[in-house]
Amino acid sequence: MKKFIETLQNIWKIPELRQRIIFTLGMLAVFRFGSYVVLPGVMPEVLQAATAERSAHDILGLINIFTGGAFNNAAVFALGIMPYITAAIIVQLLGFAVPYFQRLQQKEGESGRKKLTQITRLLTVAITLVQGGGYLSLVASFGAIDPNVPPGIFWISNIIILSTGTTFAMWLGERITDRGIGNGISLLITIGIIAMLPQAFAFEVVAQVETSGFFILVLELACLFLVVMATVLIVQGVRKIPIQFAKRMVGRGDANMPVSGARDYIPLKVNASGVMPIIFAQALMFLPMTLAQYTMQDGEMAATGWLSELNDPFSLLYSIIYFVLVVVFTYVYTALIVNPKQYAEYLKRQNAFIPGIKPGKATEEFIDSTTTRVTLPGSIFLGIIAILPAVAVAMGVNPSFALFFGGTSLLILVAVVLDTLQQVESYLLMRKYDGLVKSGRIKGRSQGMQIGASM
Repeated sequence: MKKFIETLQNIWKIPELRQRIIFTLGMLAVFRFGSYVVLPGVMPEVLQAATAERSAHDILGLINIFTGGAFNNAAVFALGIMPYITAAIIVQLLGFAVPYFQRLQQKEGESGRKKLTQITRLLTVAITLVQGGGYLSLVASFGAIDPNVPPGIFWISNIIILSTGTTFAMWLGERITDRGIGNGISLLITIGIIAMLPQAFAFEVVAQVETSGFFILVLELACLFLVVMATVLIVQGVRKIPIQFAKRMVGRGDANMPVSGARDYIPLKVNASGVMPIIFAQALMFLPMTLAQYTMQDGEMAATGWLSELNDPFSLLYSIIYFVLVVVFTYVYTALIVNPKQYAEYLKRQNAFIPGIKPGKATEEFIDSTTTRVTLPGSIFLGIIAILPAVAVAMGVNPSFALFFGGTSLLILVAVVLDTLQQVESYLLMRKYDGLVKSGRIKGRSQGMQIGASM
């Protein structure tokens, strides 16, 4: 505890880091404030009553989690940053399939990156305009629109407000990335998820204490801790492929001496695809909900059977299909982002090789087969994480709290926290290096070669 307090004091002593943290907290506070500013013409009490019973039990509850409650509040940030995420995914996928986007990503450097950023922003606005209309239709189906407001004014003004809210949230995220600490867009999603945690935890504490006592609650928290630790291990886990650089000659004349090549490794991540497979799988699982909307009667789903189960993220049928989709998408997305041919070409350019493997085609095939084998446990673990909330609900955990036992929420929290802590640590290490150099003592830590960052 003493060391932790000293670390916090050291963080506060670094002027640049202190300013970045304060700026980040300020931007996050603005984002949270916007999650409670209700759209004009919407009756929030009617909307809250209509969504109270179904918010934690259907897919709409997942959307509400990512917006930090703004979705159910009908706030100006009701759509959150999700349209931007959707646009970024579309642009990224186009980069794999369309030559123009491939050229922007790989060959045009900084200018290409700026063009892609501009395209993503424009696509975000277009997606928000479409989703804004769909969201207002959902609000109207709940009867939460003030009858005194003219329909034309309500629809036009609120679609503009929702689009402006998402654009402003996108701007906040970019400002945090530039002048704050961590990835701004990811932090906005994370702060929305964290905002729902205290209320969900409080409900779980009350429910368990009244029914089962403290022992079950402690057991739940222990299981949650183990799940988080396992997620951290998978997110950080890598398969190190050893590589060796060719020998070189040093010296002059007859004194030339052969020097053994340096050894290093290629780090292949166990979960190279990150959270993307879960996001893709969830996008497909939203389709049954859209189909079920056509069977709505007075705001209630009239669908039964398999369609009703697919609208329940905690049902058995939903969990089975969801697990299979996550495993499949993990392989697909890993194949898109991990390019064995590019690795083999890079090693050849650097005059390096994998011991026991011939350069060229053999190296490419070896990296490809290794990636496939490493991806198998990673994909299975990712699928298990995706359906853990359903398992937690089956074990008696409150649905709102069960969402934090796995799925996108847990993976985003772990990944963003690790990334932010890494940036904070880099500032501390730079400060520490300066102090050690002045005192005449130098420390360092070796890391494996990050080929992925070099290509």
